[in-house]
Amino acid sequence: MNDFAQPLDGMKTLVIGGGGEGIGRAISRAFAAAGAAVAVADIEQERAREAVHELTESGARAIPLVGDVRSRQDVDGFVAHTTAEFGRLDTLVTVVGGQVSFVPSVRLHEMSDDDWDLVYEMNLRYVARAARSAIRTFLAQENGGSIVCVGSVTGVMAAPMQAGYGAAKAGLASLAKTVAAEYAGDGIRMNVVACGAIATPAAGSAQDADGTPEIPMGRFGVPGDAAAAVVYLASPLSSYVTGQSLVVDGGVTVRGPFPD
Repeated sequence: MNDFAQPLDGMKTLVIGGGGEGIGRAISRAFAAAGAAVAVADIEQERAREAVHELTESGARAIPLVGDVRSRQDVDGFVAHTTAEFGRLDTLVTVVGGQVSFVPSVRLHEMSDDDWDLVYEMNLRYVARAARSAIRTFLAQENGGSIVCVGSVTGVMAAPMQAGYGAAKAGLASLAKTVAAEYAGDGIRMNVVACGAIATPAAGSAQDADGTPEIPMGRFGVPGDAAAAVVYLASPLSSYVTGQSLVVDGGVTVRGPFPD
Protein backbone atom coordinates (compact mmCIF):
# COMPACT_ATOMS: atom_id res chain seq x y z
CA MET A 1 0.00 0.00 0.00
CA ASN A 2 1.17 3.51 -0.77
CA ASP A 3 0.61 5.23 2.59
CA PHE A 4 0.71 8.65 0.96
CA ALA A 5 -1.93 7.75 -1.65
CA GLN A 6 -4.55 6.44 0.81
CA PRO A 7 -3.25 7.01 4.33
CA LEU A 8 -6.47 5.77 5.96
CA ASP A 9 -6.90 2.65 3.83
CA GLY A 10 -9.10 0.12 5.63
CA MET A 11 -9.60 2.26 8.73
CA LYS A 12 -12.98 2.58 10.44
CA THR A 13 -13.91 6.11 11.44
CA LEU A 14 -16.64 7.91 13.36
CA VAL A 15 -17.11 11.59 12.49
CA ILE A 16 -19.40 13.33 14.98
CA GLY A 17 -20.83 16.30 13.11
CA GLY A 18 -19.80 14.84 9.75
CA GLY A 19 -23.00 15.80 7.94
CA GLY A 20 -22.75 19.57 8.12
CA GLU A 21 -22.03 21.48 4.90
CA GLY A 22 -18.78 22.88 6.16
CA ILE A 23 -15.82 21.37 7.96
CA GLY A 24 -17.78 18.25 8.95
CA ARG A 25 -18.78 17.27 5.42
CA ALA A 26 -15.29 18.09 4.14
CA ILE A 27 -13.80 15.74 6.72
CA SER A 28 -16.22 12.96 5.81
CA ARG A 29 -15.30 13.36 2.14
CA ALA A 30 -11.58 13.49 2.89
CA PHE A 31 -11.68 10.36 5.04
CA ALA A 32 -13.58 8.44 2.38
CA ALA A 33 -11.12 9.60 -0.31
CA ALA A 34 -8.25 8.50 1.94
CA GLY A 35 -9.64 4.96 2.10
CA ALA A 36 -11.63 4.92 5.35
CA ALA A 37 -15.08 3.58 6.09
CA VAL A 38 -17.02 6.45 7.66
CA ALA A 39 -19.87 6.61 10.15
CA VAL A 40 -21.44 10.06 9.77
CA ALA A 41 -23.14 11.19 12.98
CA ASP A 42 -25.35 14.26 12.91
CA ILE A 43 -28.28 15.72 14.81
CA GLU A 44 -30.23 16.05 11.55
CA GLN A 45 -31.17 12.77 9.89
CA GLU A 46 -31.40 14.26 6.41
CA ARG A 47 -27.90 15.72 6.58
CA ALA A 48 -26.45 12.42 7.75
CA ARG A 49 -28.22 10.55 4.95
CA GLU A 50 -27.16 13.06 2.30
CA ALA A 51 -23.54 12.82 3.36
CA VAL A 52 -23.63 9.03 3.37
CA HIS A 53 -25.28 8.95 -0.05
CA GLU A 54 -22.52 11.15 -1.42
CA LEU A 55 -19.81 8.95 0.08
CA THR A 56 -21.32 5.67 -1.07
CA GLU A 57 -21.80 7.09 -4.57
CA SER A 58 -18.05 7.68 -4.63
CA GLY A 59 -17.45 4.02 -3.75
CA ALA A 60 -16.79 4.40 -0.03
CA ARG A 61 -18.43 2.46 2.77
CA ALA A 62 -20.49 4.75 4.99
CA ILE A 63 -23.39 4.66 7.44
CA PRO A 64 -25.59 7.43 8.92
CA LEU A 65 -26.08 7.89 12.67
CA VAL A 66 -28.50 10.36 14.24
CA GLY A 67 -28.34 11.79 17.73
CA ASP A 68 -27.65 14.76 19.99
CA VAL A 69 -24.17 15.31 21.45
CA ARG A 70 -25.83 16.64 24.61
CA SER A 71 -27.10 13.11 25.29
CA ARG A 72 -24.62 10.70 26.87
CA GLN A 73 -26.72 7.81 25.57
CA ASP A 74 -26.55 9.13 22.00
CA VAL A 75 -22.81 9.76 22.16
CA ASP A 76 -22.12 6.29 23.53
CA GLY A 77 -24.46 4.96 20.86
CA PHE A 78 -22.44 6.59 18.10
CA VAL A 79 -19.35 4.65 19.18
CA ALA A 80 -21.22 1.40 19.80
CA HIS A 81 -23.08 1.44 16.46
CA THR A 82 -19.94 2.31 14.50
CA THR A 83 -18.00 -0.52 16.14
CA ALA A 84 -20.81 -3.01 15.62
CA GLU A 85 -21.32 -2.07 11.95
CA PHE A 86 -17.66 -1.92 10.94
CA GLY A 87 -16.30 -4.58 13.28
CA ARG A 88 -13.95 -2.15 15.02
CA LEU A 89 -13.22 1.53 15.55
CA ASP A 90 -9.89 3.06 14.58
CA THR A 91 -10.55 6.79 14.68
CA LEU A 92 -12.90 9.22 16.41
CA VAL A 93 -13.28 12.72 14.98
CA THR A 94 -15.31 15.41 16.76
CA VAL A 95 -16.46 18.41 14.74
CA VAL A 96 -19.53 19.81 16.51
CA GLY A 97 -18.82 23.12 18.19
CA GLY A 98 -18.96 26.89 17.94
CA GLN A 99 -20.54 29.80 19.73
CA VAL A 100 -22.51 32.04 17.37
CA SER A 101 -24.81 29.16 16.42
CA PHE A 102 -25.79 28.61 20.04
CA VAL A 103 -25.47 31.81 22.12
CA PRO A 104 -24.93 35.56 21.59
CA SER A 105 -21.43 37.01 21.38
CA VAL A 106 -21.18 39.23 24.46
CA ARG A 107 -18.62 40.33 27.01
CA LEU A 108 -18.07 38.03 29.97
CA HIS A 109 -20.12 40.03 32.48
CA GLU A 110 -23.12 39.87 30.14
CA MET A 111 -22.98 36.09 29.65
CA SER A 112 -25.55 34.02 31.54
CA ASP A 113 -24.78 30.78 33.35
CA ASP A 114 -27.06 28.91 30.96
CA ASP A 115 -25.23 30.23 27.91
CA TRP A 116 -21.85 29.41 29.46
CA ASP A 117 -23.01 25.86 30.21
CA LEU A 118 -24.38 25.40 26.70
CA VAL A 119 -21.11 26.54 25.09
CA TYR A 120 -19.17 24.11 27.29
CA GLU A 121 -21.61 21.32 26.49
CA MET A 122 -21.29 21.83 22.74
CA ASN A 123 -17.52 22.33 22.64
CA LEU A 124 -15.92 20.31 25.44
CA ARG A 125 -18.19 18.16 27.58
CA TYR A 126 -19.48 15.98 24.75
CA VAL A 127 -15.94 15.55 23.43
CA ALA A 128 -14.88 14.15 26.82
CA ARG A 129 -17.85 11.78 26.70
CA ALA A 130 -17.02 10.63 23.18
CA ALA A 131 -13.34 10.26 24.01
CA ARG A 132 -14.12 8.12 27.07
CA SER A 133 -16.35 5.86 25.02
CA ALA A 134 -13.84 5.56 22.18
CA ILE A 135 -10.95 4.89 24.57
CA ARG A 136 -12.87 2.06 26.22
CA THR A 137 -13.39 0.57 22.78
CA PHE A 138 -9.75 1.05 21.79
CA LEU A 139 -8.59 -0.65 25.00
CA ALA A 140 -10.94 -3.59 24.47
CA GLN A 141 -9.66 -4.00 20.90
CA GLU A 142 -6.04 -3.85 22.12
CA ASN A 143 -5.01 -2.22 18.86
CA GLY A 144 -4.68 1.46 19.75
CA GLY A 145 -6.62 4.25 18.08
CA SER A 146 -6.66 7.93 17.27
CA ILE A 147 -8.88 10.82 18.38
CA VAL A 148 -8.84 14.11 16.47
CA CYS A 149 -10.89 17.11 17.56
CA VAL A 150 -11.68 20.25 15.61
CA GLY A 151 -10.72 23.13 17.90
CA SER A 152 -10.07 26.83 17.43
CA VAL A 153 -7.32 29.39 17.70
CA THR A 154 -9.50 31.01 20.36
CA GLY A 155 -8.15 28.27 22.60
CA VAL A 156 -4.59 29.56 22.24
CA MET A 157 -5.14 33.33 22.07
CA ALA A 158 -7.53 35.93 23.48
CA ALA A 159 -11.17 35.62 22.45
CA PRO A 160 -13.03 38.90 23.12
CA MET A 161 -16.81 38.41 23.12
CA GLN A 162 -16.22 34.64 23.19
CA ALA A 163 -14.96 33.96 26.71
CA GLY A 164 -16.84 30.69 27.16
CA TYR A 165 -15.94 29.43 23.71
CA GLY A 166 -12.27 30.27 24.12
CA ALA A 167 -12.13 28.64 27.55
CA ALA A 168 -13.80 25.50 26.23
CA LYS A 169 -11.40 25.24 23.30
CA ALA A 170 -8.44 25.75 25.63
CA GLY A 171 -9.87 22.93 27.72
CA LEU A 172 -10.03 20.78 24.60
CA ALA A 173 -6.30 21.27 24.02
CA SER A 174 -5.61 20.37 27.65
CA LEU A 175 -7.80 17.28 27.40
CA ALA A 176 -5.81 16.09 24.37
CA LYS A 177 -2.55 16.47 26.28
CA THR A 178 -3.87 14.49 29.23
CA VAL A 179 -5.25 11.68 27.07
CA ALA A 180 -1.92 11.57 25.22
CA ALA A 181 0.00 11.21 28.48
CA GLU A 182 -2.36 8.64 29.98
CA TYR A 183 -2.78 6.35 26.98
CA ALA A 184 0.36 6.62 24.86
CA GLY A 185 1.46 3.23 26.19
CA ASP A 186 -1.78 1.74 24.86
CA GLY A 187 -1.18 3.08 21.36
CA ILE A 188 -3.93 5.69 21.73
CA ARG A 189 -3.30 9.21 20.42
CA MET A 190 -5.33 12.41 20.72
CA ASN A 191 -4.71 15.67 18.87
CA VAL A 192 -6.52 18.91 18.03
CA VAL A 193 -6.79 20.90 14.81
CA ALA A 194 -7.02 24.52 15.98
CA CYS A 195 -8.77 26.35 13.15
CA GLY A 196 -8.61 30.04 12.38
CA ALA A 197 -11.11 31.77 10.11
CA ILE A 198 -12.62 29.03 7.92
CA ALA A 199 -15.21 30.09 5.36
CA THR A 200 -18.24 27.89 5.94
CA PRO A 201 -22.02 28.40 5.73
CA ALA A 202 -22.06 28.80 9.53
CA ALA A 203 -19.46 31.58 9.27
CA GLY A 204 -21.89 33.70 7.25
CA SER A 205 -20.59 36.41 4.95
CA ALA A 206 -16.93 35.61 5.65
CA GLN A 207 -16.98 32.94 2.97
CA ASP A 208 -17.85 35.54 0.36
CA ALA A 209 -14.78 37.66 1.01
CA ASP A 210 -11.85 37.52 -1.38
CA GLY A 211 -9.29 37.93 1.40
CA THR A 212 -8.32 39.98 4.41
CA PRO A 213 -5.17 41.89 5.36
CA GLU A 214 -5.59 40.56 8.93
CA ILE A 215 -4.58 37.10 7.71
CA PRO A 216 -0.96 36.88 6.50
CA MET A 217 -1.91 34.48 3.71
CA GLY A 218 -4.51 37.01 2.51
CA ARG A 219 -7.48 34.66 2.47
CA PHE A 220 -9.91 32.82 4.69
CA GLY A 221 -9.36 29.11 5.04
CA VAL A 222 -11.65 26.61 3.35
CA PRO A 223 -13.07 23.44 4.92
CA GLY A 224 -10.60 21.33 2.97
CA ASP A 225 -7.72 23.02 4.79
CA ALA A 226 -9.05 21.73 8.10
CA ALA A 227 -9.97 18.32 6.66
CA ALA A 228 -6.45 17.72 5.34
CA ALA A 229 -5.00 18.39 8.79
CA VAL A 230 -7.50 16.02 10.42
CA VAL A 231 -6.64 13.24 7.94
CA TYR A 232 -2.95 13.68 8.74
CA LEU A 233 -3.48 13.49 12.50
CA ALA A 234 -5.75 10.46 12.17
CA SER A 235 -3.39 8.54 9.93
CA PRO A 236 -0.21 6.51 10.53
CA LEU A 237 1.67 9.44 8.92
CA SER A 238 1.43 11.12 12.33
CA SER A 239 2.08 7.99 14.40
CA TYR A 240 4.66 9.83 16.55
CA VAL A 241 2.42 12.87 17.16
CA THR A 242 0.11 13.04 20.17
CA GLY A 243 -1.22 15.66 22.56
CA GLN A 244 -0.66 18.44 20.03
CA SER A 245 -2.71 21.32 18.67
CA LEU A 246 -2.02 21.79 14.97
CA VAL A 247 -2.90 25.40 14.12
CA VAL A 248 -4.53 25.93 10.71
CA ASP A 249 -5.04 29.68 10.51
CA GLY A 250 -3.15 31.16 7.55
CA GLY A 251 -0.52 32.58 9.91
CA VAL A 252 -2.77 34.64 12.19
CA THR A 253 -1.32 33.39 15.47
CA VAL A 254 2.32 33.92 14.42
CA ARG A 255 1.92 37.45 13.10
CA GLY A 256 3.73 40.09 15.13
CA PRO A 257 1.91 42.94 16.89
CA PHE A 258 3.76 45.63 14.95
CA PRO A 259 3.10 46.84 11.38
CA ASP A 260 5.36 45.65 8.57
